[in-house]
Amino acid sequence: MNGYLKESNFMMVEEGFTTRDLLENLLVELGQVSDQQAFFVADLGDVVKKHLHFLKALPRVKPYFPVKCNSSEGVIRLLAELGAGFACTNKAEIACVQSIGVPADKIFYSSPCKQVAHIKYAASHGVRLMTFDNEVELSKVARSHPRARMLLGIAADSSPSAHPSMMFGTTLKSCRHLLETAKEQAVEVVGISFHLGSHGLEPQAFTQSVAAAQLAFEMGTELGYQMHLLDIGGGFPGTKDTRTRFEEIAAVINSALDLYFPDGCGVEIVATPGRYYVTSAFTFAASITAREEVPAEQPGSDGTWDSETGPPVCLSPPEPSPCSPPEEEPCPDHPSHSSSFWGPPEDTEDHIADGLELPELQVGDWLVFEDMGAYTIATSSLLGGCPQPQITYAMSRVAWKAIQLFQGKPPQTEDDRESVCTPLSCGWEMAETLCVTPVFTPASII
Repeated sequence: MNGYLKESNFMMVEEGFTTRDLLENLLVELGQVSDQQAFFVADLGDVVKKHLHFLKALPRVKPYFPVKCNSSEGVIRLLAELGAGFACTNKAEIACVQSIGVPADKIFYSSPCKQVAHIKYAASHGVRLMTFDNEVELSKVARSHPRARMLLGIAADSSPSAHPSMMFGTTLKSCRHLLETAKEQAVEVVGISFHLGSHGLEPQAFTQSVAAAQLAFEMGTELGYQMHLLDIGGGFPGTKDTRTRFEEIAAVINSALDLYFPDGCGVEIVATPGRYYVTSAFTFAASITAREEVPAEQPGSDGTWDSETGPPVCLSPPEPSPCSPPEEEPCPDHPSHSSSFWGPPEDTEDHIADGLELPELQVGDWLVFEDMGAYTIATSSLLGGCPQPQITYAMSRVAWKAIQLFQGKPPQTEDDRESVCTPLSCGWEMAETLCVTPVFTPASII
Protein backbone atom coordinates (compact mmCIF):
# COMPACT_ATOMS: atom_id res chain seq x y z
CA MET A 1 0.00 0.00 0.00
CA ASN A 2 1.16 3.55 -0.68
CA GLY A 3 0.25 4.71 2.81
CA TYR A 4 -2.19 7.51 1.93
CA LEU A 5 -5.27 5.56 3.05
CA LYS A 6 -5.54 3.31 6.10
CA GLU A 7 -8.36 1.24 7.51
CA SER A 8 -8.72 3.80 10.29
CA ASN A 9 -9.77 6.41 7.69
CA PHE A 10 -13.09 4.69 6.95
CA MET A 11 -15.69 2.24 8.26
CA MET A 12 -15.22 -1.28 6.91
CA VAL A 13 -18.55 -2.88 5.99
CA GLU A 14 -19.29 -6.42 4.98
CA GLU A 15 -20.94 -7.61 1.77
CA GLY A 16 -24.67 -6.96 1.69
CA PHE A 17 -24.52 -3.94 4.00
CA THR A 18 -25.56 -0.98 1.87
CA THR A 19 -25.01 2.74 2.12
CA ARG A 20 -28.70 3.10 2.97
CA ASP A 21 -28.32 0.70 5.93
CA LEU A 22 -25.45 2.79 7.26
CA LEU A 23 -27.38 6.02 6.76
CA GLU A 24 -30.42 4.78 8.67
CA ASN A 25 -28.23 3.58 11.53
CA LEU A 26 -26.66 7.03 11.72
CA LEU A 27 -30.10 8.64 11.82
CA VAL A 28 -30.94 6.58 14.89
CA GLU A 29 -27.68 7.56 16.60
CA LEU A 30 -28.06 11.24 15.78
CA GLY A 31 -31.61 11.26 17.10
CA GLN A 32 -30.38 10.12 20.50
CA VAL A 33 -27.03 11.73 21.24
CA SER A 34 -26.47 14.55 18.77
CA ASP A 35 -28.00 17.80 17.66
CA GLN A 36 -26.36 17.52 14.24
CA GLN A 37 -28.75 18.52 11.49
CA ALA A 38 -26.95 17.35 8.36
CA PHE A 39 -24.34 14.78 7.35
CA PHE A 40 -22.89 12.89 4.40
CA VAL A 41 -22.36 9.17 3.91
CA ALA A 42 -19.62 8.40 1.38
CA ASP A 43 -19.20 4.98 -0.24
CA LEU A 44 -15.49 4.89 -1.08
CA GLY A 45 -15.97 1.53 -2.76
CA ASP A 46 -17.99 3.35 -5.40
CA VAL A 47 -14.98 5.58 -6.10
CA VAL A 48 -12.72 2.52 -6.38
CA LYS A 49 -15.12 0.99 -8.89
CA LYS A 50 -15.22 4.20 -10.92
CA HIS A 51 -11.42 4.41 -11.01
CA LEU A 52 -10.97 0.86 -12.24
CA HIS A 53 -13.76 1.36 -14.77
CA PHE A 54 -12.12 4.56 -16.04
CA LEU A 55 -8.75 2.87 -16.56
CA LYS A 56 -10.43 -0.02 -18.35
CA ALA A 57 -12.51 2.20 -20.64
CA LEU A 58 -9.73 4.74 -21.35
CA PRO A 59 -6.49 2.76 -21.04
CA ARG A 60 -4.29 5.54 -22.48
CA VAL A 61 -5.68 8.31 -20.27
CA LYS A 62 -4.28 9.14 -16.81
CA PRO A 63 -6.84 10.71 -14.44
CA TYR A 64 -6.13 13.89 -12.48
CA PHE A 65 -8.95 14.54 -10.03
CA PRO A 66 -10.09 18.21 -9.77
CA VAL A 67 -9.95 18.99 -6.06
CA LYS A 68 -12.56 21.75 -6.38
CA CYS A 69 -15.14 19.06 -7.19
CA ASN A 70 -14.75 17.37 -3.81
CA SER A 71 -11.98 18.29 -1.38
CA SER A 72 -12.94 15.83 1.37
CA GLU A 73 -10.00 14.09 2.97
CA GLY A 74 -11.34 10.58 2.38
CA VAL A 75 -11.66 11.09 -1.36
CA ILE A 76 -8.24 12.74 -1.67
CA ARG A 77 -6.56 9.96 0.32
CA LEU A 78 -8.28 7.20 -1.65
CA LEU A 79 -7.43 8.61 -5.07
CA ALA A 80 -3.85 9.24 -3.97
CA GLU A 81 -3.68 5.63 -2.84
CA LEU A 82 -4.93 4.55 -6.28
CA GLY A 83 -2.19 6.58 -7.96
CA ALA A 84 -4.33 9.36 -9.45
CA GLY A 85 -2.99 12.88 -9.88
CA PHE A 86 -4.74 16.06 -8.76
CA ALA A 87 -5.84 19.20 -10.60
CA CYS A 88 -5.79 22.22 -8.27
CA THR A 89 -7.14 25.71 -8.88
CA ASN A 90 -5.49 27.64 -6.01
CA LYS A 91 -2.85 27.37 -3.31
CA ALA A 92 -5.36 26.09 -0.73
CA GLU A 93 -6.08 23.05 -2.89
CA ILE A 94 -2.37 22.51 -3.54
CA ALA A 95 -1.73 22.66 0.22
CA CYS A 96 -4.63 20.26 0.86
CA VAL A 97 -3.19 17.64 -1.48
CA GLN A 98 0.44 18.08 -0.39
CA SER A 99 -0.54 17.89 3.29
CA ILE A 100 -1.14 14.14 2.94
CA GLY A 101 2.16 13.63 1.10
CA VAL A 102 1.22 13.80 -2.60
CA PRO A 103 4.38 14.83 -4.51
CA ALA A 104 4.44 18.01 -6.57
CA ASP A 105 4.90 16.12 -9.82
CA LYS A 106 1.42 14.60 -9.40
CA ILE A 107 -0.21 18.06 -9.17
CA PHE A 108 -1.51 20.12 -12.08
CA TYR A 109 -2.25 23.82 -11.36
CA SER A 110 -5.17 23.83 -13.77
CA SER A 111 -6.81 27.21 -13.23
CA PRO A 112 -6.83 29.37 -16.39
CA CYS A 113 -6.82 32.50 -14.20
CA LYS A 114 -4.29 32.47 -11.37
CA GLN A 115 -3.36 34.97 -8.68
CA VAL A 116 0.30 35.97 -8.70
CA ALA A 117 0.66 35.01 -5.04
CA HIS A 118 -0.69 31.54 -5.82
CA ILE A 119 1.69 31.15 -8.77
CA LYS A 120 4.59 31.98 -6.45
CA TYR A 121 3.25 29.50 -3.90
CA ALA A 122 3.16 26.78 -6.56
CA ALA A 123 6.72 27.65 -7.59
CA SER A 124 8.01 27.47 -4.02
CA HIS A 125 6.32 24.09 -3.50
CA GLY A 126 7.58 22.44 -6.67
CA VAL A 127 4.37 22.49 -8.72
CA ARG A 128 5.38 23.19 -12.32
CA LEU A 129 2.55 22.12 -14.63
CA MET A 130 0.14 24.98 -15.39
CA THR A 131 -2.13 26.25 -18.13
CA PHE A 132 -2.64 29.57 -19.94
CA ASP A 133 -4.85 30.89 -22.72
CA ASN A 134 -3.92 34.60 -23.03
CA GLU A 135 -0.93 36.96 -22.90
CA VAL A 136 -1.74 38.36 -19.46
CA GLU A 137 -1.72 34.93 -17.87
CA LEU A 138 1.46 34.05 -19.73
CA SER A 139 3.23 37.17 -18.47
CA LYS A 140 2.24 36.47 -14.86
CA VAL A 141 3.73 33.00 -15.03
CA ALA A 142 6.86 34.19 -16.86
CA ARG A 143 7.58 36.70 -14.08
CA SER A 144 6.62 34.55 -11.10
CA HIS A 145 7.50 30.98 -12.07
CA PRO A 146 10.27 30.71 -14.70
CA ARG A 147 10.45 26.91 -14.26
CA ALA A 148 6.78 26.38 -15.08
CA ARG A 149 5.78 23.90 -17.76
CA MET A 150 2.74 25.24 -19.57
CA LEU A 151 -0.22 23.82 -21.43
CA LEU A 152 -1.91 26.13 -23.93
CA GLY A 153 -5.66 26.01 -23.38
CA ILE A 154 -7.76 26.00 -26.53
CA ALA A 155 -11.47 26.75 -26.69
CA ALA A 156 -13.67 23.69 -26.87
CA ASP A 157 -17.37 23.92 -26.11
CA SER A 158 -20.07 21.32 -26.73
CA SER A 159 -22.92 23.80 -26.28
CA PRO A 160 -23.66 25.91 -29.38
CA SER A 161 -25.50 28.44 -27.21
CA ALA A 162 -22.51 29.19 -24.98
CA HIS A 163 -21.47 32.84 -25.06
CA PRO A 164 -17.88 33.26 -26.34
CA SER A 165 -17.00 35.69 -23.54
CA MET A 166 -17.77 33.00 -20.95
CA MET A 167 -15.47 30.41 -22.49
CA PHE A 168 -11.92 29.70 -21.40
CA GLY A 169 -9.35 28.76 -23.99
CA THR A 170 -7.99 30.56 -27.02
CA THR A 171 -8.99 30.02 -30.63
CA LEU A 172 -6.83 28.10 -33.09
CA LYS A 173 -6.33 31.38 -34.93
CA SER A 174 -4.61 32.84 -31.85
CA CYS A 175 -2.52 29.79 -30.95
CA ARG A 176 0.54 30.64 -33.01
CA HIS A 177 0.72 34.19 -31.65
CA LEU A 178 0.54 32.94 -28.04
CA LEU A 179 3.12 30.25 -28.69
CA GLU A 180 5.44 32.82 -30.24
CA THR A 181 4.91 35.14 -27.25
CA ALA A 182 5.74 32.29 -24.89
CA LYS A 183 8.94 31.69 -26.86
CA GLU A 184 9.91 35.36 -26.53
CA GLN A 185 9.38 35.20 -22.75
CA ALA A 186 11.32 31.93 -22.43
CA VAL A 187 8.30 30.03 -21.14
CA GLU A 188 8.35 26.29 -21.72
CA VAL A 189 5.19 24.98 -23.42
CA VAL A 190 4.77 21.21 -23.26
CA GLY A 191 1.30 20.58 -24.61
CA ILE A 192 -2.33 21.50 -25.18
CA SER A 193 -5.37 21.50 -22.92
CA PHE A 194 -9.12 21.72 -23.48
CA HIS A 195 -12.18 21.23 -21.30
CA LEU A 196 -15.65 20.52 -22.61
CA GLY A 197 -17.56 20.68 -19.34
CA SER A 198 -20.44 18.51 -18.14
CA HIS A 199 -23.46 20.45 -19.42
CA GLY A 200 -24.88 19.40 -22.75
CA LEU A 201 -21.85 17.25 -23.50
CA GLU A 202 -21.93 15.58 -26.90
CA PRO A 203 -19.42 12.75 -27.45
CA GLN A 204 -18.50 13.93 -30.95
CA ALA A 205 -17.33 17.22 -29.46
CA PHE A 206 -14.33 15.31 -28.14
CA THR A 207 -13.37 14.33 -31.69
CA GLN A 208 -13.49 17.96 -32.82
CA SER A 209 -11.46 19.10 -29.82
CA VAL A 210 -8.81 16.39 -30.20
CA ALA A 211 -8.49 17.30 -33.89
CA ALA A 212 -8.03 20.97 -32.96
CA ALA A 213 -5.45 20.01 -30.34
CA GLN A 214 -3.47 18.10 -32.97
CA LEU A 215 -3.27 21.24 -35.12
CA ALA A 216 -2.08 23.25 -32.11
CA PHE A 217 0.52 20.57 -31.40
CA GLU A 218 1.88 21.00 -34.92
CA MET A 219 2.21 24.76 -34.39
CA GLY A 220 4.14 24.23 -31.17
CA THR A 221 6.43 21.65 -32.75
CA GLU A 222 7.19 23.99 -35.65
CA LEU A 223 8.30 26.62 -33.12
CA GLY A 224 10.67 24.19 -31.46
CA TYR A 225 8.66 23.15 -28.40
CA GLN A 226 8.85 19.58 -27.12
CA MET A 227 5.11 18.98 -27.20
CA HIS A 228 4.29 15.78 -25.35
CA LEU A 229 1.20 16.26 -23.16
CA LEU A 230 -2.51 16.51 -24.01
CA ASP A 231 -5.14 17.29 -21.37
CA ILE A 232 -8.65 16.36 -22.56
CA GLY A 233 -10.36 17.87 -19.50
CA GLY A 234 -13.45 16.46 -17.80
CA GLY A 235 -17.19 16.49 -18.23
CA PHE A 236 -17.72 12.76 -17.83
CA PRO A 237 -21.07 11.78 -16.27
CA GLY A 238 -21.00 10.28 -12.80
CA THR A 239 -24.41 8.84 -11.99
CA LYS A 240 -25.51 5.24 -12.28
CA ASP A 241 -28.16 5.85 -14.91
CA THR A 242 -25.61 7.32 -17.34
CA ARG A 243 -22.95 4.61 -17.28
CA THR A 244 -23.78 3.62 -20.87
CA ARG A 245 -23.30 7.26 -21.77
CA PHE A 246 -19.78 7.16 -20.34
CA GLU A 247 -18.99 4.10 -22.43
CA GLU A 248 -20.14 5.94 -25.53
CA ILE A 249 -17.95 8.94 -24.69
CA ALA A 250 -14.98 6.68 -23.96
CA ALA A 251 -15.36 4.93 -27.32
CA VAL A 252 -15.36 8.26 -29.16
CA ILE A 253 -12.31 9.49 -27.23
CA ASN A 254 -10.37 6.30 -27.95
CA SER A 255 -11.15 6.55 -31.65
CA ALA A 256 -10.13 10.22 -31.77
CA LEU A 257 -6.87 9.54 -29.93
CA ASP A 258 -6.03 6.63 -32.23
CA LEU A 259 -6.60 8.87 -35.23
CA TYR A 260 -4.85 12.09 -34.16
CA PHE A 261 -2.45 10.92 -31.42
CA PRO A 262 -1.82 7.23 -32.16
CA ASP A 263 -0.20 5.00 -29.58
CA GLY A 264 3.57 5.34 -29.77
CA CYS A 265 3.57 8.96 -30.93
CA GLY A 266 5.18 10.08 -27.68
CA VAL A 267 2.20 12.12 -26.43
CA GLU A 268 0.90 11.44 -22.91
CA ILE A 269 -2.84 11.84 -22.36
CA VAL A 270 -4.40 13.08 -19.12
CA ALA A 271 -7.94 14.00 -18.11
CA THR A 272 -9.62 15.71 -15.16
CA PRO A 273 -12.74 13.67 -14.33
CA GLY A 274 -14.53 15.13 -11.31
CA ARG A 275 -18.25 14.40 -11.26
CA TYR A 276 -17.54 10.99 -12.73
CA TYR A 277 -15.63 9.90 -9.64
CA VAL A 278 -17.68 11.24 -6.76
CA THR A 279 -21.27 12.13 -7.70
CA SER A 280 -22.88 8.78 -6.94
CA ALA A 281 -20.59 7.97 -4.00
CA PHE A 282 -22.08 10.57 -1.64
CA THR A 283 -25.52 10.66 -0.01
CA PHE A 284 -26.61 13.70 1.97
CA ALA A 285 -29.10 13.76 4.84
CA ALA A 286 -30.58 16.96 6.27
CA SER A 287 -33.27 17.52 8.88
CA ILE A 288 -36.09 20.04 8.73
CA THR A 289 -35.32 22.85 11.19
CA ALA A 290 -38.28 25.13 10.47
CA ARG A 291 -41.44 25.20 8.39
CA GLU A 292 -43.94 27.76 7.24
CA GLU A 293 -47.28 27.26 5.52
CA VAL A 294 -47.98 29.58 2.61
CA PRO A 295 -51.58 30.36 1.58
CA ALA A 296 -52.63 28.36 -1.47
CA GLU A 297 -53.60 31.46 -3.42
CA GLN A 298 -50.07 32.87 -3.21
CA PRO A 299 -48.36 32.68 -6.60
CA GLY A 300 -45.84 29.85 -6.91
CA SER A 301 -42.78 29.30 -9.00
CA ASP A 302 -42.19 27.40 -12.19
CA GLY A 303 -42.45 24.11 -10.29
CA THR A 304 -39.15 22.63 -11.43
CA TRP A 305 -36.38 20.90 -9.54
CA ASP A 306 -33.38 22.97 -10.55
CA SER A 307 -30.56 20.66 -9.59
CA GLU A 308 -28.39 17.90 -10.99
CA THR A 309 -29.48 15.62 -8.16
CA GLY A 310 -32.77 13.79 -8.03
CA PRO A 311 -35.65 14.78 -5.75
CA PRO A 312 -35.12 13.91 -2.09
CA VAL A 313 -36.25 10.67 -0.50
CA CYS A 314 -38.51 11.22 2.51
CA LEU A 315 -37.63 9.56 5.82
CA SER A 316 -39.48 9.76 9.10
CA PRO A 317 -37.57 11.19 12.10
CA PRO A 318 -35.54 8.62 14.05
CA GLU A 319 -37.24 6.89 16.97
CA PRO A 320 -35.62 7.13 20.41
CA SER A 321 -35.02 3.38 20.69
CA PRO A 322 -31.87 1.97 19.06
CA CYS A 323 -33.82 -1.21 18.25
CA SER A 324 -36.28 0.55 16.00
CA PRO A 325 -34.57 2.20 13.02
CA PRO A 326 -36.51 4.82 11.08
CA GLU A 327 -38.92 3.42 8.57
CA GLU A 328 -39.07 4.89 5.13
CA GLU A 329 -42.40 6.46 4.30
CA PRO A 330 -42.93 6.36 0.52
CA CYS A 331 -44.07 9.77 -0.53
CA PRO A 332 -46.88 8.62 -2.87
CA ASP A 333 -48.74 6.97 0.06
CA HIS A 334 -49.35 10.32 1.76
CA PRO A 335 -51.20 13.46 0.65
CA SER A 336 -48.73 15.59 -1.22
CA HIS A 337 -48.18 19.32 -0.92
CA SER A 338 -46.35 21.71 -3.20
CA SER A 339 -43.20 22.50 -1.22
CA SER A 340 -40.21 24.81 -1.38
CA PHE A 341 -36.81 24.26 0.18
CA TRP A 342 -34.58 26.94 1.63
CA GLY A 343 -31.19 26.81 3.28
CA PRO A 344 -30.18 28.24 6.66
CA PRO A 345 -32.17 31.31 7.73
CA GLU A 346 -28.96 33.34 7.97
CA ASP A 347 -28.72 33.24 4.16
CA THR A 348 -31.93 34.63 2.71
CA GLU A 349 -30.76 33.95 -0.85
CA ASP A 350 -30.14 30.24 -0.29
CA HIS A 351 -33.19 29.13 -2.27
CA ILE A 352 -32.87 25.44 -3.14
CA ALA A 353 -36.02 24.35 -4.98
CA ASP A 354 -39.68 25.11 -5.64
CA GLY A 355 -42.73 23.12 -6.63
CA LEU A 356 -41.77 19.75 -5.11
CA GLU A 357 -44.74 17.48 -4.43
CA LEU A 358 -43.99 16.02 -0.99
CA PRO A 359 -45.95 14.77 2.01
CA GLU A 360 -46.44 17.24 4.83
CA LEU A 361 -43.10 17.56 6.58
CA GLN A 362 -42.51 18.42 10.21
CA VAL A 363 -39.57 19.87 12.11
CA GLY A 364 -37.19 16.98 12.80
CA ASP A 365 -38.04 15.00 9.67
CA TRP A 366 -35.05 13.94 7.58
CA LEU A 367 -34.60 14.33 3.85
CA VAL A 368 -32.11 12.17 1.99
CA PHE A 369 -30.49 13.34 -1.25
CA GLU A 370 -28.63 10.89 -3.45
CA ASP A 371 -25.83 11.65 -5.96
CA MET A 372 -24.46 14.52 -3.87
CA GLY A 373 -20.71 14.05 -4.20
CA ALA A 374 -19.87 16.74 -6.74
CA TYR A 375 -19.43 20.41 -5.76
CA THR A 376 -21.12 20.00 -2.38
CA ILE A 377 -18.22 19.65 0.07
CA ALA A 378 -16.00 22.66 -0.49
CA THR A 379 -18.78 25.27 -0.30
CA SER A 380 -21.12 23.75 2.28
CA SER A 381 -19.26 25.24 5.25
CA LEU A 382 -19.63 28.73 3.80
CA LEU A 383 -23.41 28.77 3.59
CA GLY A 384 -24.90 30.83 6.37
CA GLY A 385 -21.86 30.28 8.58
CA CYS A 386 -22.82 26.63 9.07
CA PRO A 387 -20.09 24.16 10.04
CA GLN A 388 -18.99 21.50 7.59
CA PRO A 389 -21.42 18.54 7.81
CA GLN A 390 -19.86 15.37 9.12
CA ILE A 391 -18.79 12.81 6.51
CA THR A 392 -18.92 9.11 7.36
CA TYR A 393 -16.72 7.12 4.96
CA ALA A 394 -17.47 3.48 4.29
CA MET A 395 -15.87 0.82 2.11
CA SER A 396 -16.59 -2.83 1.59
CA ARG A 397 -13.93 -5.36 2.47
CA VAL A 398 -14.00 -6.48 -1.16
CA ALA A 399 -13.11 -2.97 -2.36
CA TRP A 400 -10.25 -2.75 0.14
CA LYS A 401 -8.83 -6.03 -1.18
CA ALA A 402 -9.30 -4.76 -4.75
CA ILE A 403 -7.08 -1.75 -3.96
CA GLN A 404 -4.32 -4.08 -2.80
CA LEU A 405 -4.63 -6.22 -5.92
CA PHE A 406 -4.64 -3.10 -8.11
CA GLN A 407 -1.30 -2.13 -6.61
CA GLY A 408 0.16 -5.52 -7.44
CA LYS A 409 -0.20 -6.98 -3.94
CA PRO A 410 -2.12 -10.29 -4.31
CA PRO A 411 -4.80 -11.22 -1.75
CA GLN A 412 -3.51 -13.60 0.88
CA THR A 413 -5.98 -16.45 0.33
CA GLU A 414 -7.81 -18.08 -2.53
CA ASP A 415 -11.10 -16.92 -1.04
CA ASP A 416 -9.82 -13.34 -1.13
CA ARG A 417 -8.97 -13.68 -4.83
CA GLU A 418 -12.45 -14.96 -5.63
CA SER A 419 -14.17 -12.30 -3.55
CA VAL A 420 -12.53 -9.50 -5.54
CA CYS A 421 -14.61 -10.60 -8.56
CA THR A 422 -17.78 -9.29 -6.89
CA PRO A 423 -19.41 -5.84 -6.74
CA LEU A 424 -16.98 -3.42 -5.09
CA SER A 425 -19.43 -0.81 -3.87
CA CYS A 426 -21.52 -1.33 -0.77
CA GLY A 427 -24.13 0.96 -2.31
CA TRP A 428 -24.46 -0.70 -5.73
CA GLU A 429 -25.79 -4.15 -4.88
CA MET A 430 -26.77 -4.80 -8.49
CA ALA A 431 -23.55 -3.44 -9.96
CA GLU A 432 -21.86 -5.44 -12.67
CA THR A 433 -19.10 -7.81 -11.58
CA LEU A 434 -15.65 -6.33 -12.05
CA CYS A 435 -12.60 -8.61 -11.78
CA VAL A 436 -9.49 -6.63 -10.90
CA THR A 437 -6.09 -7.46 -12.36
CA PRO A 438 -2.82 -6.00 -11.07
CA VAL A 439 -2.13 -2.57 -12.53
CA PHE A 440 0.91 -0.46 -11.74
CA THR A 441 0.39 3.06 -10.50
CA PRO A 442 0.34 5.51 -13.45
CA ALA A 443 3.59 7.38 -13.87
CA SER A 444 3.85 11.06 -13.13
CA ILE A 445 3.18 13.46 -15.98
CA ILE A 446 6.18 15.62 -15.16
